[in-house]
Amino acid sequence: MNNCLHKLKMEAKELKSHNLPSFYDHYAPELAHSRDTFFDHPLIQRCREDAIPFLHDQYGHGIEHSKNVAIESGALILAETAGWDIPSSRHLMLLSQVAGLLHDTCRLEPAHAQQGAELSRKILQDYPFSEQDKDMIALAIANHEAFKANTPACDPAADLLSNALYDGDKFRWGPDNFVTTLWEICDYEDWSLDKIIERFPQGLEIVQSIAETFRTATGQIYGPEFISCGLHMGQHLYRRLKKICS
Repeated sequence: MNNCLHKLKMEAKELKSHNLPSFYDHYAPELAHSRDTFFDHPLIQRCREDAIPFLHDQYGHGIEHSKNVAIESGALILAETAGWDIPSSRHLMLLSQVAGLLHDTCRLEPAHAQQGAELSRKILQDYPFSEQDKDMIALAIANHEAFKANTPACDPAADLLSNALYDGDKFRWGPDNFVTTLWEICDYEDWSLDKIIERFPQGLEIVQSIAETFRTATGQIYGPEFISCGLHMGQHLYRRLKKICS
C-alpha cells in the first residue's frame, strides 16, 4: 500500500505542475515581492522562529502551509492596495504575513481561530507594532475559519487584512489539498486505502463548498479557479485509488 500511495503522491505533484491557477502568472510581481519579504524581513524571520514551536504538520497545517498562506496573503494585499501609497501597502502586507504565520498556531485546539488570535497577542507582545496593528492581526486570525460568522472590522484596512488572510488560507484548498494536506491526514490517521476511498467523495464536496466563500475582490476572481484545479486533481486521484483497489 505504501508504494501505491507514494506513486499517487508523485502523480499529484505532476498534476499540480500542469494545473497551476492563473493567479501565479497574473500576480507574479506581487508574489515575488511578498516572497522576498517573507524570507528577508527581520520581523518575519523573527516571527517564523516564534511560530514554529506552535505549528504541527498533522492535517497539513504546519510551517509549509503557514508559509504559503503568508506569502499569498501578502500578494493579495499588494493586489488589493495597488492605489495606496507604497509604505501603507507594504506595511499591511507585512501584517498579513505575520497573521499568516500565526493563524494556525492553535490548530489542534477547540475554537482554534479564537485561541490563535489570543496567542498572537502574547507572541507579538514585544514586537515593534502598534496596538492597532496587533488588534488587526488578532482579528484576522479570529476570522479565518470557513462557514463561521465574522467579527466586524474597525476600518477598511483591518477588513482587508482579515479577508486577505482568509483567501490566502482557502487558496490551499485547491491543488495544495491534494499534494500535501490529503496525504498528511492519511499518514496521521493511518488510514487504509479503503478508508481513503470511503472518505474521498465527502472531501471533494467540502472542497467544492469553499468556492463561493472568497472575500477579497481578487480572491473572488481567482479563488474559484484554485478550487476547480484542486477538484480536477482530486477527481483524478479518486479514480486512480478506485482502480488500484479493484
